[in-house]
Amino acid sequence: MAYDGLTNYSVVNELKSNIINGKIDKIYEPNFEEIILGIYCNGIKYALNLVINSKYYRANLTTKAKINPNQAPNFCMTLRKHLIGTHITNLYTKHLERIIFIEFEGYNKSKDFSKKTLIVELMGKHSNLILVDGENKIIDAMKHFSTNSGSYRNIYAGINYELPKSDKLDFMEIQNKEEFYRVLQNNAIHFQENSLAKVVSNTFTGISKNSIFSFENDLNLSDEITETASYKLFEYINTILHQPERVIGKNFEKDYALEISEKENNLQLNFFLDDYYVAKETDHTFTTYRDNLLKLILNRLTKLNTKLDVLNAKLQECKEAEKYKLYGELITSNLYKIQDYNTDSITLENYYDNNKPIIISLDKSITPSANAKSFFKKYKKLKNAKEYVDAQKTSIVSDIDYLESIVYEISSAKTVFDIDEIYNEIQESDVKISKKRQKQKKKAPTKKNVPNIGKPMEFSIDGFTVLVGKNNRQNDYITTKLANKEDIWFHVKDFHGSHVILRTDNKIPSQDTLNKCASLAKQYSKANNSSNIPIDYTYVKYVKKPSGSKPGMVIYTHEQSVIIK
Repeated sequence: MAYDGLTNYSVVNELKSNIINGKIDKIYEPNFEEIILGIYCNGIKYALNLVINSKYYRANLTTKAKINPNQAPNFCMTLRKHLIGTHITNLYTKHLERIIFIEFEGYNKSKDFSKKTLIVELMGKHSNLILVDGENKIIDAMKHFSTNSGSYRNIYAGINYELPKSDKLDFMEIQNKEEFYRVLQNNAIHFQENSLAKVVSNTFTGISKNSIFSFENDLNLSDEITETASYKLFEYINTILHQPERVIGKNFEKDYALEISEKENNLQLNFFLDDYYVAKETDHTFTTYRDNLLKLILNRLTKLNTKLDVLNAKLQECKEAEKYKLYGELITSNLYKIQDYNTDSITLENYYDNNKPIIISLDKSITPSANAKSFFKKYKKLKNAKEYVDAQKTSIVSDIDYLESIVYEISSAKTVFDIDEIYNEIQESDVKISKKRQKQKKKAPTKKNVPNIGKPMEFSIDGFTVLVGKNNRQNDYITTKLANKEDIWFHVKDFHGSHVILRTDNKIPSQDTLNKCASLAKQYSKANNSSNIPIDYTYVKYVKKPSGSKPGMVIYTHEQSVIIK
Protein backbone atom coordinates (compact mmCIF):
# COMPACT_ATOMS: atom_id res chain seq x y z
CA MET A 1 0.00 0.00 0.00
CA ALA A 2 1.01 3.61 -0.15
CA TYR A 3 2.76 4.91 2.93
CA ASP A 4 -0.41 6.31 4.59
CA GLY A 5 -1.07 8.31 7.75
CA LEU A 6 -1.64 5.19 9.88
CA THR A 7 1.75 3.82 8.86
CA ASN A 8 3.39 7.19 9.46
CA TYR A 9 1.78 7.50 12.92
CA SER A 10 2.91 4.00 13.90
CA VAL A 11 6.47 4.58 12.63
CA VAL A 12 6.72 7.83 14.60
CA ASN A 13 5.59 6.08 17.78
CA GLU A 14 8.40 3.54 17.38
CA LEU A 15 10.94 6.28 16.70
CA LYS A 16 9.87 8.29 19.76
CA SER A 17 10.88 5.54 22.14
CA ASN A 18 14.32 5.09 20.55
CA ILE A 19 15.84 8.27 19.14
CA ILE A 20 14.54 11.12 21.32
CA ASN A 21 17.59 12.89 22.86
CA GLY A 22 19.77 11.30 20.18
CA LYS A 23 22.65 13.39 18.86
CA ILE A 24 23.03 14.09 15.14
CA ASP A 25 26.59 13.15 14.18
CA LYS A 26 26.30 12.47 10.44
CA ILE A 27 24.11 13.59 7.54
CA TYR A 28 24.19 12.14 4.03
CA GLU A 29 22.28 12.72 0.80
CA PRO A 30 22.73 9.56 -1.35
CA ASN A 31 20.51 11.06 -4.05
CA PHE A 32 18.38 14.15 -4.61
CA GLU A 33 15.31 12.47 -3.04
CA GLU A 34 16.84 11.00 0.11
CA ILE A 35 18.46 12.16 3.34
CA ILE A 36 20.01 9.91 5.99
CA LEU A 37 20.48 11.26 9.52
CA GLY A 38 23.13 9.51 11.60
CA ILE A 39 21.91 9.49 15.21
CA TYR A 40 23.78 8.42 18.34
CA CYS A 41 21.44 7.66 21.24
CA ASN A 42 22.03 5.74 24.47
CA GLY A 43 25.15 4.05 23.12
CA ILE A 44 23.43 2.91 19.90
CA LYS A 45 23.93 4.28 16.38
CA TYR A 46 20.83 4.69 14.22
CA ALA A 47 20.34 5.79 10.61
CA LEU A 48 17.04 7.57 9.95
CA ASN A 49 16.16 7.33 6.27
CA LEU A 50 13.94 10.13 4.90
CA VAL A 51 12.83 9.45 1.32
CA ILE A 52 10.69 11.83 -0.76
CA ASN A 53 10.61 9.76 -3.96
CA SER A 54 7.11 10.09 -5.45
CA LYS A 55 6.67 6.31 -5.49
CA TYR A 56 8.66 5.11 -2.47
CA TYR A 57 8.30 8.03 -0.03
CA ARG A 58 8.75 7.06 3.61
CA ALA A 59 10.54 7.62 6.91
CA ASN A 60 12.13 4.73 8.75
CA LEU A 61 15.31 3.55 10.40
CA THR A 62 17.56 1.69 8.00
CA THR A 63 20.42 -0.76 8.22
CA LYS A 64 21.12 -0.72 4.48
CA ALA A 65 24.31 1.01 3.31
CA LYS A 66 23.97 3.59 0.53
CA ILE A 67 26.59 4.97 -1.85
CA ASN A 68 27.06 8.69 -1.28
CA PRO A 69 28.36 11.26 -3.80
CA ASN A 70 31.92 12.53 -3.36
CA GLN A 71 30.63 16.08 -2.96
CA ALA A 72 27.60 16.69 -0.76
CA PRO A 73 24.69 18.55 -2.45
CA ASN A 74 23.65 22.01 -1.23
CA PHE A 75 20.70 20.90 0.90
CA CYS A 76 22.83 18.28 2.63
CA MET A 77 25.44 20.95 3.42
CA THR A 78 22.71 23.19 4.86
CA LEU A 79 21.49 20.39 7.13
CA ARG A 80 25.03 19.65 8.27
CA LYS A 81 25.59 23.30 9.09
CA HIS A 82 22.46 23.61 11.22
CA LEU A 83 21.88 20.12 12.67
CA ILE A 84 25.17 18.29 13.26
CA GLY A 85 25.91 18.42 16.98
CA THR A 86 22.29 19.09 17.96
CA HIS A 87 19.94 16.68 19.76
CA ILE A 88 16.45 15.50 18.82
CA THR A 89 14.12 16.93 21.46
CA ASN A 90 10.79 15.98 19.97
CA LEU A 91 9.29 14.00 17.11
CA TYR A 92 5.60 13.99 16.27
CA THR A 93 2.90 14.03 13.60
CA LYS A 94 -0.52 15.73 13.39
CA HIS A 95 -4.00 14.50 12.55
CA LEU A 96 -2.80 11.34 10.76
CA GLU A 97 -1.24 13.56 8.12
CA ARG A 98 1.79 12.10 6.37
CA ILE A 99 3.96 14.79 7.93
CA ILE A 100 6.65 14.33 10.57
CA PHE A 101 8.06 17.16 12.67
CA ILE A 102 11.55 16.50 14.05
CA GLU A 103 12.68 19.16 16.53
CA PHE A 104 16.37 19.77 17.23
CA GLU A 105 18.09 21.78 19.91
CA GLY A 106 21.71 22.41 20.82
CA TYR A 107 24.99 23.81 19.57
CA ASN A 108 25.55 23.36 15.85
CA LYS A 109 28.85 23.29 13.92
CA SER A 110 29.10 27.07 14.20
CA LYS A 111 28.95 26.77 18.03
CA ASP A 112 25.62 28.60 18.06
CA PHE A 113 22.78 27.38 20.26
CA SER A 114 19.69 27.01 18.15
CA LYS A 115 16.30 25.39 17.75
CA LYS A 116 15.41 23.94 14.39
CA THR A 117 12.65 21.74 13.00
CA LEU A 118 12.97 19.40 10.03
CA ILE A 119 9.53 18.89 8.48
CA VAL A 120 9.16 15.67 6.51
CA GLU A 121 6.21 15.82 4.12
CA LEU A 122 5.41 12.41 2.65
CA MET A 123 2.70 13.07 0.07
CA GLY A 124 3.52 11.38 -3.22
CA LYS A 125 4.84 13.74 -5.86
CA HIS A 126 4.45 16.63 -3.38
CA SER A 127 6.83 15.04 -0.84
CA ASN A 128 9.47 17.37 0.54
CA LEU A 129 12.00 18.00 3.32
CA ILE A 130 11.86 21.49 4.81
CA LEU A 131 14.16 22.95 7.47
CA VAL A 132 12.67 25.81 9.55
CA ASP A 133 14.07 27.91 12.39
CA GLY A 134 12.63 28.56 15.85
CA GLU A 135 10.29 31.21 14.43
CA ASN A 136 8.85 28.86 11.77
CA LYS A 137 10.74 30.55 8.92
CA ILE A 138 12.02 28.31 6.13
CA ILE A 139 15.82 28.06 6.06
CA ASP A 140 15.91 25.75 3.04
CA ALA A 141 13.98 22.91 1.40
CA MET A 142 14.91 19.97 -0.78
CA LYS A 143 12.35 21.15 -3.35
CA HIS A 144 11.35 24.77 -3.88
CA PHE A 145 7.86 25.81 -5.02
CA SER A 146 6.12 29.08 -5.77
CA THR A 147 2.50 30.03 -6.35
CA ASN A 148 3.77 31.98 -9.36
CA SER A 149 4.68 28.68 -11.01
CA GLY A 150 1.34 27.03 -10.24
CA SER A 151 1.96 25.60 -6.75
CA TYR A 152 -0.81 25.97 -4.16
CA ARG A 153 1.72 27.33 -1.58
CA ASN A 154 5.18 28.84 -1.43
CA ILE A 155 8.17 26.78 -0.30
CA TYR A 156 11.42 28.72 -0.38
CA ALA A 157 13.90 30.30 2.02
CA GLY A 158 12.87 33.29 4.12
CA ILE A 159 9.09 32.82 4.30
CA ASN A 160 6.91 31.28 7.02
CA TYR A 161 6.10 27.61 6.67
CA GLU A 162 2.46 26.74 6.05
CA LEU A 163 0.90 23.32 6.54
CA PRO A 164 -0.70 21.66 3.49
CA LYS A 165 -4.47 22.01 3.44
CA SER A 166 -6.85 19.06 3.52
CA ASP A 167 -10.64 18.92 3.23
CA LYS A 168 -10.85 15.47 4.82
CA LEU A 169 -11.88 14.71 8.41
CA ASP A 170 -9.51 13.80 11.23
CA PHE A 171 -10.28 10.28 12.47
CA MET A 172 -8.80 11.11 15.87
CA GLU A 173 -11.55 13.70 16.47
CA ILE A 174 -14.29 11.08 16.15
CA GLN A 175 -15.63 10.52 19.67
CA ASN A 176 -17.16 7.04 19.42
CA LYS A 177 -18.15 4.25 17.09
CA GLU A 178 -21.71 5.55 16.75
CA GLU A 179 -20.44 8.88 15.38
CA PHE A 180 -18.07 7.02 13.06
CA TYR A 181 -20.97 5.00 11.63
CA ARG A 182 -23.13 8.13 11.15
CA VAL A 183 -20.33 9.91 9.29
CA LEU A 184 -19.87 6.90 7.00
CA GLN A 185 -23.59 6.67 6.30
CA ASN A 186 -23.79 10.37 5.38
CA ASN A 187 -20.72 10.23 3.17
CA ALA A 188 -21.87 7.04 1.47
CA ILE A 189 -24.85 9.05 0.23
CA HIS A 190 -22.60 12.00 -0.67
CA PHE A 191 -20.11 9.87 -2.62
CA GLN A 192 -22.85 7.54 -3.94
CA GLU A 193 -20.69 4.65 -2.80
CA ASN A 194 -21.29 1.70 -0.45
CA SER A 195 -17.74 0.33 -0.33
CA LEU A 196 -16.51 0.61 3.24
CA ALA A 197 -12.87 0.95 2.16
CA LYS A 198 -13.57 3.66 -0.42
CA VAL A 199 -15.83 5.75 1.82
CA VAL A 200 -13.42 5.61 4.78
CA SER A 201 -10.47 6.52 2.53
CA ASN A 202 -12.38 9.42 0.92
CA THR A 203 -13.63 10.68 4.27
CA PHE A 204 -10.65 10.55 6.62
CA THR A 205 -7.11 11.87 6.29
CA GLY A 206 -4.28 9.35 6.20
CA ILE A 207 -6.25 6.09 5.88
CA SER A 208 -5.72 4.28 2.58
CA LYS A 209 -8.08 1.86 0.89
CA ASN A 210 -5.51 -0.91 1.10
CA SER A 211 -5.32 -0.47 4.88
CA ILE A 212 -9.08 -0.93 5.17
CA PHE A 213 -9.04 -3.97 2.86
CA SER A 214 -6.37 -5.50 5.08
CA PHE A 215 -8.31 -4.73 8.27
CA GLU A 216 -11.46 -6.22 6.73
CA ASN A 217 -9.47 -9.34 5.96
CA ASP A 218 -8.15 -9.53 9.54
CA LEU A 219 -11.65 -9.01 10.98
CA ASN A 220 -13.39 -11.24 8.42
CA LEU A 221 -15.64 -8.37 7.29
CA SER A 222 -17.31 -7.74 3.95
CA ASP A 223 -16.61 -4.42 2.24
CA GLU A 224 -20.06 -2.97 2.98
CA ILE A 225 -21.08 -0.13 5.28
CA THR A 226 -23.02 -1.87 8.01
CA GLU A 227 -23.30 -1.01 11.67
CA THR A 228 -21.40 -4.14 12.76
CA ALA A 229 -18.60 -3.67 10.23
CA SER A 230 -18.24 0.04 11.08
CA TYR A 231 -18.08 -0.63 14.83
CA LYS A 232 -15.45 -3.34 14.47
CA LEU A 233 -13.37 -1.25 12.06
CA PHE A 234 -13.50 1.77 14.38
CA GLU A 235 -12.24 -0.30 17.31
CA TYR A 236 -9.48 -1.89 15.22
CA ILE A 237 -8.15 1.48 13.98
CA ASN A 238 -8.28 2.84 17.53
CA THR A 239 -6.25 -0.12 18.74
CA ILE A 240 -3.58 0.66 16.13
CA LEU A 241 -3.51 4.31 17.24
CA HIS A 242 -3.50 3.72 20.99
CA GLN A 243 -1.49 0.50 21.29
CA PRO A 244 1.56 1.20 19.09
CA GLU A 245 3.54 -1.44 20.98
CA ARG A 246 1.39 -4.07 19.18
CA VAL A 247 1.53 -2.67 15.61
CA ILE A 248 3.69 -4.51 13.06
CA GLY A 249 3.90 -4.73 9.27
CA LYS A 250 2.90 -7.69 7.14
CA ASN A 251 2.90 -8.62 3.46
CA PHE A 252 -0.59 -8.29 2.01
CA GLU A 253 -1.66 -8.95 -1.61
CA LYS A 254 1.71 -8.13 -3.23
CA ASP A 255 1.92 -5.08 -0.98
CA TYR A 256 2.09 -4.46 2.75
CA ALA A 257 -0.26 -3.43 5.53
CA LEU A 258 -0.41 -3.01 9.31
CA GLU A 259 -1.69 -5.57 11.73
CA ILE A 260 -2.00 -6.01 15.49
CA SER A 261 0.28 -8.67 16.90
CA GLU A 262 3.03 -9.26 19.42
CA LYS A 263 6.24 -7.48 18.47
CA GLU A 264 9.59 -9.24 18.35
CA ASN A 265 11.35 -5.92 19.02
CA ASN A 266 10.33 -2.30 19.52
CA LEU A 267 11.48 -1.26 16.02
CA GLN A 268 9.90 -4.11 14.12
CA LEU A 269 7.71 -1.91 11.88
CA ASN A 270 10.63 0.38 10.99
CA PHE A 271 12.84 -2.49 9.90
CA PHE A 272 9.98 -4.26 8.13
CA LEU A 273 9.46 -1.11 6.01
CA ASP A 274 13.21 -0.86 5.46
CA ASP A 275 13.39 -4.40 4.06
CA TYR A 276 10.16 -3.99 2.06
CA TYR A 277 11.05 -0.71 0.34
CA VAL A 278 14.72 -1.52 -0.28
CA ALA A 279 13.61 -4.74 -2.01
CA LYS A 280 11.10 -2.72 -4.07
CA GLU A 281 13.67 -0.08 -4.99
CA THR A 282 16.29 -2.67 -5.85
CA ASP A 283 13.86 -4.53 -8.09
CA HIS A 284 12.73 -1.29 -9.75
CA THR A 285 16.32 -0.12 -10.29
CA PHE A 286 17.29 -3.50 -11.73
CA THR A 287 14.28 -3.67 -14.05
CA THR A 288 14.75 -0.10 -15.30
CA TYR A 289 18.50 -0.50 -15.82
CA ARG A 290 18.05 -3.86 -17.58
CA ASP A 291 15.24 -2.67 -19.85
CA ASN A 292 17.04 0.55 -20.82
CA LEU A 293 20.23 -1.30 -21.72
CA LEU A 294 18.29 -4.01 -23.56
CA LYS A 295 16.39 -1.36 -25.55
CA LEU A 296 19.70 0.24 -26.51
CA ILE A 297 21.13 -3.10 -27.65
CA LEU A 298 18.01 -4.12 -29.59
CA ASN A 299 17.89 -0.73 -31.37
CA ARG A 300 21.51 -1.18 -32.39
CA LEU A 301 20.84 -4.75 -33.55
CA THR A 302 17.95 -3.52 -35.71
CA LYS A 303 20.21 -0.95 -37.38
CA LEU A 304 22.97 -3.50 -37.92
CA ASN A 305 20.56 -6.02 -39.45
CA THR A 306 19.20 -3.31 -41.78
CA LYS A 307 22.77 -2.49 -42.78
CA LEU A 308 23.45 -6.18 -43.32
CA ASP A 309 20.46 -6.43 -45.69
CA VAL A 310 21.86 -3.50 -47.71
CA LEU A 311 25.29 -5.15 -47.87
CA ASN A 312 23.78 -8.47 -48.95
CA ALA A 313 21.93 -6.69 -51.75
CA LYS A 314 25.18 -5.02 -52.78
CA LEU A 315 26.99 -8.37 -52.77
CA GLN A 316 24.25 -9.83 -54.94
CA GLU A 317 24.89 -6.99 -57.37
CA CYS A 318 28.65 -7.68 -57.21
CA LYS A 319 27.99 -11.19 -58.52
CA GLU A 320 27.29 -9.52 -61.86
CA ALA A 321 30.95 -8.40 -62.07
CA GLU A 322 32.16 -11.49 -64.00
CA LYS A 323 29.32 -11.09 -66.48
CA TYR A 324 30.40 -7.53 -67.28
CA LYS A 325 34.00 -8.71 -67.68
CA LEU A 326 32.85 -11.39 -70.13
CA TYR A 327 30.82 -8.86 -72.12
CA GLY A 328 33.80 -6.51 -72.37
CA GLU A 329 36.17 -9.27 -73.49
CA LEU A 330 33.79 -10.63 -76.13
CA ILE A 331 33.15 -7.20 -77.62
CA THR A 332 36.87 -6.25 -77.59
CA SER A 333 37.95 -9.52 -79.24
CA ASN A 334 35.28 -9.14 -81.95
CA LEU A 335 35.62 -5.42 -82.71
CA TYR A 336 37.22 -6.17 -86.10
CA LYS A 337 33.98 -7.72 -87.36
CA ILE A 338 31.48 -5.55 -85.50
CA GLN A 339 30.00 -2.74 -87.53
CA ASP A 340 30.84 0.59 -85.92
CA TYR A 341 27.37 1.98 -85.36
CA ASN A 342 25.20 2.40 -82.30
CA THR A 343 22.77 -0.39 -81.51
CA ASP A 344 20.78 -1.65 -78.51
CA SER A 345 22.14 -5.25 -78.62
CA ILE A 346 24.64 -7.50 -80.29
CA THR A 347 24.94 -11.27 -80.73
CA LEU A 348 28.39 -12.84 -80.38
CA GLU A 349 29.89 -16.29 -79.97
CA ASN A 350 30.89 -17.05 -76.38
CA TYR A 351 34.23 -18.83 -76.73
CA TYR A 352 34.06 -19.63 -72.97
CA ASP A 353 30.94 -21.75 -73.60
CA ASN A 354 31.60 -23.79 -76.79
CA ASN A 355 30.97 -20.74 -78.98
CA LYS A 356 27.29 -20.65 -78.08
CA PRO A 357 25.60 -17.42 -79.21
CA ILE A 358 25.11 -14.83 -76.50
CA ILE A 359 23.00 -11.69 -76.77
CA ILE A 360 24.60 -8.64 -75.10
CA SER A 361 22.40 -5.62 -74.36
CA LEU A 362 24.14 -2.33 -75.17
CA ASP A 363 23.73 1.34 -74.44
CA LYS A 364 22.43 2.64 -77.76
CA SER A 365 23.76 6.16 -77.11
CA ILE A 366 27.39 5.02 -77.42
CA THR A 367 29.39 2.80 -79.80
CA PRO A 368 30.10 -0.90 -79.16
CA SER A 369 33.73 -0.15 -78.27
CA ALA A 370 32.58 2.47 -75.77
CA ASN A 371 30.17 -0.15 -74.35
CA ALA A 372 33.10 -2.54 -73.91
CA LYS A 373 34.98 0.11 -71.91
CA SER A 374 31.84 0.71 -69.84
CA PHE A 375 31.55 -3.02 -69.06
CA PHE A 376 35.20 -3.20 -67.93
CA LYS A 377 34.65 -0.13 -65.76
CA LYS A 378 31.58 -1.74 -64.13
CA TYR A 379 33.54 -4.95 -63.60
CA LYS A 380 36.40 -3.14 -61.88
CA LYS A 381 34.02 -1.06 -59.75
CA LEU A 382 32.01 -4.09 -58.58
CA LYS A 383 35.16 -6.11 -57.91
CA ASN A 384 36.59 -3.36 -55.71
CA ALA A 385 33.21 -2.88 -54.06
CA LYS A 386 33.00 -6.60 -53.26
CA GLU A 387 36.26 -6.52 -51.33
CA TYR A 388 35.08 -3.52 -49.33
CA VAL A 389 31.56 -4.90 -48.78
CA ASP A 390 32.93 -8.33 -47.75
CA ALA A 391 35.07 -6.65 -45.09
CA GLN A 392 32.11 -4.58 -43.90
CA LYS A 393 29.84 -7.62 -43.79
CA THR A 394 32.37 -9.63 -41.77
CA SER A 395 32.60 -6.80 -39.24
CA ILE A 396 28.83 -6.35 -39.00
CA VAL A 397 28.14 -10.09 -38.67
CA SER A 398 30.71 -10.17 -35.88
CA ASP A 399 29.03 -7.22 -34.15
CA ILE A 400 25.58 -8.79 -34.51
CA ASP A 401 26.81 -12.08 -33.08
CA TYR A 402 28.43 -10.27 -30.17
CA LEU A 403 25.36 -8.13 -29.39
CA GLU A 404 23.12 -11.21 -29.54
CA SER A 405 25.36 -12.72 -26.86
CA ILE A 406 24.84 -9.52 -24.85
CA VAL A 407 21.05 -9.88 -25.21
CA TYR A 408 21.38 -13.38 -23.73
CA GLU A 409 23.53 -12.04 -20.88
CA ILE A 410 21.01 -9.30 -20.08
CA SER A 411 18.10 -11.75 -20.08
CA SER A 412 20.07 -13.99 -17.69
CA ALA A 413 21.12 -11.19 -15.33
CA LYS A 414 19.72 -11.28 -11.79
CA THR A 415 21.11 -8.15 -10.11
CA VAL A 416 22.05 -4.56 -10.83
CA PHE A 417 25.70 -5.59 -10.44
CA ASP A 418 25.25 -8.17 -13.22
CA ILE A 419 23.86 -5.47 -15.54
CA ASP A 420 26.64 -3.11 -14.53
CA GLU A 421 29.25 -5.72 -15.48
CA ILE A 422 27.59 -6.19 -18.87
CA TYR A 423 27.54 -2.44 -19.49
CA ASN A 424 31.21 -2.15 -18.55
CA GLU A 425 31.99 -5.00 -20.94
CA ILE A 426 30.23 -3.20 -23.80
CA GLN A 427 32.08 0.02 -23.06
CA GLU A 428 35.41 -1.78 -23.27
CA SER A 429 34.48 -3.49 -26.54
CA ASP A 430 34.76 -1.84 -29.95
CA VAL A 431 31.03 -2.22 -30.62
CA LYS A 432 29.21 1.11 -30.61
CA ILE A 433 25.68 0.98 -29.25
CA SER A 434 24.75 4.68 -29.31
CA LYS A 435 25.90 8.05 -30.63
CA LYS A 436 26.94 8.98 -27.11
CA ARG A 437 29.17 5.92 -26.99
CA GLN A 438 30.79 6.87 -30.30
CA LYS A 439 32.08 10.11 -28.80
CA GLN A 440 33.73 8.34 -25.88
CA LYS A 441 37.36 7.41 -26.17
CA LYS A 442 38.30 3.91 -25.20
CA LYS A 443 40.82 3.87 -22.38
CA ALA A 444 43.36 1.12 -22.19
CA PRO A 445 43.21 -0.61 -18.80
CA THR A 446 46.08 0.17 -16.47
CA LYS A 447 47.00 -1.24 -13.10
CA LYS A 448 44.96 1.50 -11.48
CA ASN A 449 41.81 1.12 -13.57
CA VAL A 450 41.66 -2.62 -14.28
CA PRO A 451 37.90 -3.32 -14.30
CA ASN A 452 36.30 -5.49 -11.68
CA ILE A 453 34.73 -8.32 -13.61
CA GLY A 454 32.97 -9.82 -10.61
CA LYS A 455 32.94 -13.36 -9.36
CA PRO A 456 31.90 -16.23 -11.65
CA MET A 457 29.43 -18.83 -10.45
CA GLU A 458 30.95 -21.82 -8.71
CA PHE A 459 29.50 -25.32 -8.31
CA SER A 460 30.65 -28.60 -6.82
CA ILE A 461 30.00 -31.71 -8.94
CA ASP A 462 31.14 -35.15 -7.77
CA GLY A 463 33.92 -33.57 -5.74
CA PHE A 464 35.14 -31.35 -8.60
CA THR A 465 34.96 -27.55 -8.68
CA VAL A 466 33.09 -26.17 -11.70
CA LEU A 467 33.25 -22.51 -12.76
CA VAL A 468 30.55 -20.84 -14.89
CA GLY A 469 30.93 -17.36 -16.42
CA LYS A 470 27.99 -14.97 -16.09
CA ASN A 471 29.04 -12.73 -19.00
CA ASN A 472 31.58 -12.56 -21.82
CA ARG A 473 34.30 -10.97 -19.72
CA GLN A 474 33.93 -13.64 -17.06
CA ASN A 475 33.96 -16.29 -19.79
CA ASP A 476 37.32 -14.96 -20.99
CA TYR A 477 38.63 -14.70 -17.45
CA ILE A 478 37.84 -18.25 -16.32
CA THR A 479 38.99 -19.76 -19.63
CA THR A 480 42.21 -17.83 -20.22
CA LYS A 481 43.23 -16.83 -16.68
CA LEU A 482 41.81 -19.17 -14.05
CA ALA A 483 41.77 -22.50 -15.88
CA ASN A 484 44.76 -24.83 -16.13
CA LYS A 485 45.68 -26.53 -19.40
CA GLU A 486 44.39 -29.90 -18.19
CA ASP A 487 41.02 -28.50 -17.04
CA ILE A 488 38.04 -29.26 -19.29
CA TRP A 489 36.12 -26.54 -21.13
CA PHE A 490 32.41 -26.90 -22.05
CA HIS A 491 30.15 -24.81 -24.29
CA VAL A 492 26.80 -25.37 -25.96
CA LYS A 493 27.24 -25.83 -29.72
CA ASP A 494 25.98 -23.05 -32.03
CA PHE A 495 24.26 -21.09 -29.25
CA HIS A 496 25.26 -18.20 -27.03
CA GLY A 497 26.01 -19.28 -23.49
CA SER A 498 28.40 -19.45 -20.59
CA HIS A 499 31.83 -21.02 -20.65
CA VAL A 500 31.99 -23.87 -18.14
CA ILE A 501 35.31 -25.00 -16.67
CA LEU A 502 35.71 -28.34 -14.90
CA ARG A 503 38.80 -28.06 -12.69
CA THR A 504 40.31 -31.54 -12.85
CA ASP A 505 43.20 -31.13 -10.36
CA ASN A 506 45.03 -33.78 -12.40
CA LYS A 507 42.20 -36.29 -11.86
CA ILE A 508 40.23 -38.04 -14.57
CA PRO A 509 36.49 -37.31 -14.30
CA SER A 510 33.93 -39.97 -15.13
CA GLN A 511 31.63 -39.69 -18.13
CA ASP A 512 28.75 -39.09 -15.70
CA THR A 513 30.62 -36.08 -14.29
CA LEU A 514 31.27 -34.79 -17.82
CA ASN A 515 27.57 -35.17 -18.61
CA LYS A 516 26.62 -33.17 -15.52
CA CYS A 517 29.00 -30.36 -16.52
CA ALA A 518 27.57 -30.43 -20.04
CA SER A 519 24.08 -30.11 -18.56
CA LEU A 520 25.30 -27.06 -16.66
CA ALA A 521 26.59 -25.55 -19.91
CA LYS A 522 23.16 -26.09 -21.47
CA GLN A 523 21.36 -24.66 -18.44
CA TYR A 524 23.34 -21.42 -18.67
CA SER A 525 22.85 -20.92 -22.39
CA LYS A 526 20.28 -19.66 -24.84
CA ALA A 527 19.43 -23.32 -25.59
CA ASN A 528 18.25 -23.97 -22.04
CA ASN A 529 14.67 -24.68 -23.09
CA SER A 530 15.63 -26.81 -26.10
CA SER A 531 16.17 -30.56 -26.22
CA ASN A 532 18.78 -32.82 -27.87
CA ILE A 533 21.41 -30.08 -27.76
CA PRO A 534 25.06 -30.98 -28.48
CA ILE A 535 27.57 -29.70 -25.94
CA ASP A 536 31.21 -29.49 -27.05
CA TYR A 537 33.99 -30.11 -24.56
CA THR A 538 37.75 -30.21 -24.80
CA TYR A 539 40.86 -29.57 -22.73
CA VAL A 540 41.53 -25.91 -22.02
CA LYS A 541 44.91 -26.21 -23.79
CA TYR A 542 43.00 -26.63 -27.06
CA VAL A 543 40.92 -23.47 -26.51
CA LYS A 544 42.42 -20.29 -27.99
CA LYS A 545 41.31 -16.68 -28.01
CA PRO A 546 42.17 -14.99 -31.34
CA SER A 547 44.05 -11.72 -31.05
CA GLY A 548 41.70 -8.74 -31.17
CA SER A 549 38.56 -10.86 -30.93
CA LYS A 550 35.51 -9.70 -29.02
CA PRO A 551 34.91 -10.69 -25.37
CA GLY A 552 33.81 -14.31 -25.00
CA MET A 553 34.90 -15.36 -28.50
CA VAL A 554 37.24 -18.37 -28.69
CA ILE A 555 38.20 -21.12 -31.15
CA TYR A 556 38.83 -24.70 -30.12
CA THR A 557 39.96 -28.09 -31.47
CA HIS A 558 40.10 -31.76 -30.39
CA GLU A 559 36.55 -31.41 -29.12
CA GLN A 560 34.10 -34.16 -28.28
CA SER A 561 30.33 -33.75 -27.98
CA VAL A 562 27.60 -35.04 -25.75
CA ILE A 563 23.88 -34.69 -26.46
CA ILE A 564 21.84 -33.27 -23.58
CA LYS A 565 18.17 -34.21 -23.83
